[in-house]
Amino acid sequence: MKYGNLVLEEKEFVLLKRLVNVSGFYTDNTYKNSINKLTEELTSAVVYNEEEMPKDVIRFNSMVTIQAVNGWSKQFQLVIPSQGDFKNSKISILTPMGAAVIGYAKGDDIIWEFRNGEQTLKVADVKQQHSTINSDILL
Repeated sequence: MKYGNLVLEEKEFVLLKRLVNVSGFYTDNTYKNSINKLTEELTSAVVYNEEEMPKDVIRFNSMVTIQAVNGWSKQFQLVIPSQGDFKNSKISILTPMGAAVIGYAKGDDIIWEFRNGEQTLKVADVKQQHSTINSDILL
């Protein structure tokens, strides 16, 4: 990892912890395992304020390009669960792919368990979409 640990903006960190805490009831093992792994990674995350956030880190609303070792590539926007829309390439943070990429930086390799087994992914590109996130979304 470029920065050693997950890197998150402080308001997004609070929101992500809230989302993870209320999503612990998945019956699907792939989703459950992804949330558990993300929860574990959050314990050592580096948290910055907005002004300090590196521009190459995947965060809420980022446009992300992922490349897999086996050759496929996918571009999507990482969004809050209510905005998830797979057909329009808007991936919820609470999906296995969303949980896998949040807080990683351009150039990072990610090893994550998906339905079809463990995959190694490379963060090929990250573009920030400047929209604010309501951190009180779950209150």
